[in-house]
Amino acid sequence: MASISPYGKRFISYLRREQIKRLLSTRYRVDGRGPEQVRDVEIKVGVVKTADGSAEVRLGKTHVVAGVKVGLGQPFPDAPDEGVLVVNAEVLPHASPYTEVGPPDESAIELARVVDRGIRHCGYVDFKKLAVEGGKAYVLWVDLYVINDDGNLVDAANLAAVAALRNTQLPAVVKEEAGIKLDRNNKSPLPVEVGKAPVAVSVGKIGSVLFLDPTFEEELSLEGRITFTFSEDKIVALQKSAGHFTQAELETALDLAWRGRERFASALKDVLG
Repeated sequence: MASISPYGKRFISYLRREQIKRLLSTRYRVDGRGPEQVRDVEIKVGVVKTADGSAEVRLGKTHVVAGVKVGLGQPFPDAPDEGVLVVNAEVLPHASPYTEVGPPDESAIELARVVDRGIRHCGYVDFKKLAVEGGKAYVLWVDLYVINDDGNLVDAANLAAVAALRNTQLPAVVKEEAGIKLDRNNKSPLPVEVGKAPVAVSVGKIGSVLFLDPTFEEELSLEGRITFTFSEDKIVALQKSAGHFTQAELETALDLAWRGRERFASALKDVLG
């Protein structure tokens, strides 16, 4: 296991930071994009044959793989008639120069929680259809693995999780004298509402400029970051993970994120069907 080392150990040279800031002030970025542009997105599903569902996402050089494993367990006490979602994230040791061997730290935990929150609150997965008689429920374990971190892990991980859930096959529940179990030789697609698929869009702030899809170097220079998760025409989750935004900046960030949503939603459409 690995974690992202504390931000105090992540650094970028003063000259490089000033170059990034100076270019952004002219509406350009070090990789040639404008503030409103996201990197190329590639999504593939069914990449892990031993999982019940899987997907990989490449957002520029950022590379994330999601695997889903289905089990049986107890529903949450406050939702006894619903299935269970558990999202975990792990940054592999070779993912960046700042990754350390060890248990997931607060950054990896935050990554998992933001993805979890967006899926849980949008209606994409019909959790009521995942309840099983006898007080049991399907448990969806979504594991996110960061293969390469070149920035904007939240948006890439969200796309990977959503695509992997769409690819997931539910084993049938069978009754036996000893109780119930899963028949992995008899599967059916996980019920999802494709039109409600959550799309996370992060907006970075450096100086007075707001921009989409920050790279790793840009993240090391950020003065603010906020992530909107959209479903249909609604915001279903919001996470400010750094800095501060004025009311005017929040309005601009929301408008920018909505435009970024269209690009990510278009990439998802090809795999969600």
